[in-house]
Amino acid sequence: MPIKISQQFDAGAIEVLRAEDPAAIDLNIRKDSHADITQWFYFRVQGAAATPLTMRFLNAGQAAYPDGWKDYQAVASYDRDSWFRVPTRYDGKVMTIEHTPEHDSVYYAYFEPYSWERHLALLDNAQLSPLVKLVDLGSTVDGRDLNMLVIGDPDAEKKVWVIARQHPGETMAEWFVEGMVEALLDPANPFGRQCLKEAVFYVVPNMNPDGSVRGNLRTNAAGANLNREWLNPTMERSPEVFLVKQKMHEVGCDLFIDAHGDEGLPYVFVAGSESLPNFTPDQAEAQQYFIDNFLIASPDFQDEYGYGESPYTDETLTMGSPHITHAFGCLSLTLEMPFKDNANDPDPDTGWNGARSAELGKAILQPVLQSLLAL
Repeated sequence: MPIKISQQFDAGAIEVLRAEDPAAIDLNIRKDSHADITQWFYFRVQGAAATPLTMRFLNAGQAAYPDGWKDYQAVASYDRDSWFRVPTRYDGKVMTIEHTPEHDSVYYAYFEPYSWERHLALLDNAQLSPLVKLVDLGSTVDGRDLNMLVIGDPDAEKKVWVIARQHPGETMAEWFVEGMVEALLDPANPFGRQCLKEAVFYVVPNMNPDGSVRGNLRTNAAGANLNREWLNPTMERSPEVFLVKQKMHEVGCDLFIDAHGDEGLPYVFVAGSESLPNFTPDQAEAQQYFIDNFLIASPDFQDEYGYGESPYTDETLTMGSPHITHAFGCLSLTLEMPFKDNANDPDPDTGWNGARSAELGKAILQPVLQSLLAL
């Protein structure tokens, strides 16, 4: 039986150019559905058990972030539950995966996916807690539900906002949220208990449902990069940001975390709002205090490598984190996790993955608590 390559499933994305010869499979990374961005891939191969596969991604050099392929290893799974890294190389133009599947059906992806079904399960399971209210903020461009979890007492004086997957292909962000929500609702977790004594949490686990299901890396169904829509979002182009921003101004915000993934840097780090012209010494101190406590809470977090200083431009206030600092004067951070591995503590078998993202979500409650106590 000849091998078959398919993509017609949740978040699937690939273009098959040639697949007759398992040793010379040619593929292209598919663009986002309505934008000229290529990076995310996720596909299934059938009929290749014990067959050495050589899969070449011919347009890897024209990807949105070609530097992301350097030292990158793709992920694979037989059951979409346990994912592992497979040998991958990049010559500056073409990326090649070489792998011999042990079973007839195998999946390959840019990073461990976070499915729409798992997203719904996260919401549904959380709402079973008496501490949680599941809120529908509205609908996306494609008509999907944009849901939020309100965790804790809505009348609490301090308001913490956590959002994830503005860029839908950055699935580690929702794994992170899953771990954080689990810790918040775990009665045996002292940081979760204490955080909910200090504040209410507004959590949007998936800011970009349409892009997630469509298999986009960075954009929604209208082709909008949501993390460039915060200054002037509209219901036509970026309802996801419009609705979240509307709710934030309704209830307030004292601490904001926007979870992302970075294609190139093999580290966990945060980016702050120091480029804002009105960024105050007190805000700088609060930002550093959070970072110092995060370093204690998780060895996976570090502050040596990151984006560095960037000048203020017209684009700055279109991005979530600096926009929220500007609008609310609060501590606001973009959290970045790697697509590759954590170079400070690498795992050759899995690289950075969903499980470590979830553990980071649990660990972040410690610096969140310390910052809440300092407010």
